Amino acid sequence: MQAMMQGPKVPVRPIWRLALIQMVCVCFAVSAFAGDVRFTNGIFYSSEDGTEISANLWEPTGVDQGNQYPAIIFVNSWAIDNREYIVQAAKFAKEGYIVFSYSSRGWGESGGLVNVAGPKDMQDLSAGIDWLLANTNTQAENIGISGISYGGGISLLGLAQEPRLKTAVAMSAWADLRESLYSNNTPRLVWGGILVGSGYLTGNMDPIIARQYSNILTNTDIEATLEWAAERSPIRTINRINDRGAPVYISQNWGDELFQPNSLIDFYNKLEGPKRLDLNPGIHATAELGGLIGISNTIWDNAHDWFDYWLKGEDTGIIERKPVTMVVKNTGRREAFDEVPGDLSHETMYLGPRGTFSNGSLDVFTNSWSRTNKIYSGILSGATTGLPVVSPIFEAHLEIPIFTWIPGVNRFLATCYESDRLADTMKIRGIPELDIWITPSDNQAQLVAHLYDMDWAGTARLITHGPITLHDAVPGRAVKVNIPFVATAYDVPEGNKLVLAVDTYDPQYGPPSLEFFNVRFPHSGSRQSELSLPVID
Repeated sequence: MQAMMQGPKVPVRPIWRLALIQMVCVCFAVSAFAGDVRFTNGIFYSSEDGTEISANLWEPTGVDQGNQYPAIIFVNSWAIDNREYIVQAAKFAKEGYIVFSYSSRGWGESGGLVNVAGPKDMQDLSAGIDWLLANTNTQAENIGISGISYGGGISLLGLAQEPRLKTAVAMSAWADLRESLYSNNTPRLVWGGILVGSGYLTGNMDPIIARQYSNILTNTDIEATLEWAAERSPIRTINRINDRGAPVYISQNWGDELFQPNSLIDFYNKLEGPKRLDLNPGIHATAELGGLIGISNTIWDNAHDWFDYWLKGEDTGIIERKPVTMVVKNTGRREAFDEVPGDLSHETMYLGPRGTFSNGSLDVFTNSWSRTNKIYSGILSGATTGLPVVSPIFEAHLEIPIFTWIPGVNRFLATCYESDRLADTMKIRGIPELDIWITPSDNQAQLVAHLYDMDWAGTARLITHGPITLHDAVPGRAVKVNIPFVATAYDVPEGNKLVLAVDTYDPQYGPPSLEFFNVRFPHSGSRQSELSLPVID
């Protein structure tokens, strides 16, 4: 082992290493678990192409007696290095695991260029397992993998492609990178910019990353870019996981606008082996942060129980619990289910046209209205998803909802539909969908649909939203489009109304062009638009 411990092979990137915070975490972990575990830093191993990968190792003190232990591999998040999991790694080591954390290529002290969970990252993972088996007392049949965000995505891809991995715990990961970057043909402007910008600030980025992101923003060479993203999408290799029956635990957050939960829910539904899905309040990776500094929470407690069951064979009770849980927005209440509840029951509401001084209707029956409404593109309409990044944090962790005053929404820029007052509480669980007829004035157009819970005064709380962008529409021709909303769990109180507001712009998404356009909404018996809501009793 000592032969592999050398000085850094690449220039240190001090901006992102957050050296002071990491040193505090290291000191805390070493002091808190002194005598129970042994920490080895400054490990380097060679990948298939010769790239040097940086790692660290936590071991129970019993390894000196030749005992063998199950192992957990942690993979770094985007813009962070292998010291990210110091506290959790020490806890796992005290519980009898060998814990190996490494920095993916291009991050920290690892060499190479950031490969975005591509083939080279898979080679690095395999080489890391080789090193682990050759240099530690690891039980070869009991190796698990875990990570947050970037590390979560690599964990799912690694489980599919590396047969020596027995199970994975993926937190704030992605299932389909195409959906994450370009869902419904709509670029993720804010979070994509954060991702690429932080990468150039803190890592050693492959220039192809900026080119691919530019392609998405400008709708250029889209097929090639989406194929590049598909190669990095666990959903493409899920059959390999299913063929092995490998167990998977997924944790995701409702407010994650980078890796929205929809595709991970689809991924979970397609898994055929043992599986678990927890849906939590939070934006990207925030629900997991407390555990990184040792604070007990549902996600990390379940991760410990999951690994103890699958790698140690201990009866932790994790398998007997209902496998799907979700926290209802603005309540803190976690509900448990045998399967994703949105797949079981739907309520359909039909859109009726608005009048001169009234909103359109949301009815539970069809109507024969024949009328067309019209909105224009431009500035914010008043229907909003809030301030990007900030508002979802306040909503998730301070339970401050994203509010809109519906009477103040500009009817030239948006159209609104409202239901009657609800006779009973409506419990929405899953992915609502809007199938709506539109007639765009240009070949490019964008719509953002907002679903609200409105009280008697017109004050509305955002339940969820969904965008769609058209790049090759036929101007003046009516077309029915499908808009999936971001998955949610929300209770609309008795006596309140559902409101659907549709406009053409939200700052977190990239617009298709800077040209002005308008959109007409035809309503008739032959062109009926529907809102489908996943509900439970």
